[in-house]
Amino acid sequence: MIFSREIGIDLGTSTTVVTDKRGHIIINEPSVVAVDVKSKRVLATGSEAKNMIGRTPGSIVAVRPIRDGVIADFDMTADMLHDFMYRSSKRNIFTKTSVGICVPSDVTEVERRAVEDAVRSAGAQDVELIESPMAAALGAGLPVFEATGSMIIDIGGGTCDIAVLSLGGIASSKSIKVGGDAFDEAIVNYMKKEHNLLIGERTAEDIKIKIGSAAEYDGEATMEIRGRNVTDGLPASAEISSADIRGVLKENVDSIISAIKETLEVTLPELSADIIERGIYLTGGASRLRGLGEVIEREIKIPVITPENPENCVALGTSIKLRRTR
Repeated sequence: MIFSREIGIDLGTSTTVVTDKRGHIIINEPSVVAVDVKSKRVLATGSEAKNMIGRTPGSIVAVRPIRDGVIADFDMTADMLHDFMYRSSKRNIFTKTSVGICVPSDVTEVERRAVEDAVRSAGAQDVELIESPMAAALGAGLPVFEATGSMIIDIGGGTCDIAVLSLGGIASSKSIKVGGDAFDEAIVNYMKKEHNLLIGERTAEDIKIKIGSAAEYDGEATMEIRGRNVTDGLPASAEISSADIRGVLKENVDSIISAIKETLEVTLPELSADIIERGIYLTGGASRLRGLGEVIEREIKIPVITPENPENCVALGTSIKLRRTR
């Protein structure tokens, strides 16, 4: 007897989320693999591997196999997916696994094939590729299969996917390589340039979460940051404020707003009218940046709605799409 299981995967630059066919989240872990460079053996994946970043001996390297929404290291991605899929449910040799997995809207055919091959290498028999904006819109509850316009902005770790959807297809879209990683990188560069302080990705992410914002907010604060002095290599610290980090992130926020405007400029008038009525939906982990929706709404002059748990919308959408096609 052949058993079957269907899972949806949001293969993100920062985080990978796996859901079952009912939309229950079963894996939600960082897209990180820890590898022994001498033996090439995978030592850990996900949260355990992320905890090793910056704290490992020379023989152990923490790898992020997904960059800017696409596969940068095929073997590491396949190993990571295999581990996540294995942990996601009990299985045996008689289990047939069907996977719905998301890809950015502008990926090349080669990149699409790489994702499909990686999932099959991880143990899937059937693979369906789903464009991230479509999955995000489904997960956010938008009526994408109706003859009405819906607009989604999905901001993940590596990319910002913007799309207008109608009748089950994408009417207009744009994808830019701006997301949570770009926010973190901007903070790392700022600390080095303005304070002569070297910090790591995890510290930059901590700064972004604790005092980062796109707009002014109540309770703004300062934060003491510890790192290594660029000049003498000794431990050092510096104090930064919410306003400092807001200025650092402004360029990336402006890039997102420009991409939204460009997408709207090529959208059919009838669909634009629907978007004005329904609003723009903001999803993805990086959409949680304080005040981001507020700034977009002020600049675009269209209401911006952020669903509950926006970081899970793409993964939930993949499971919904799988149910519709099975």
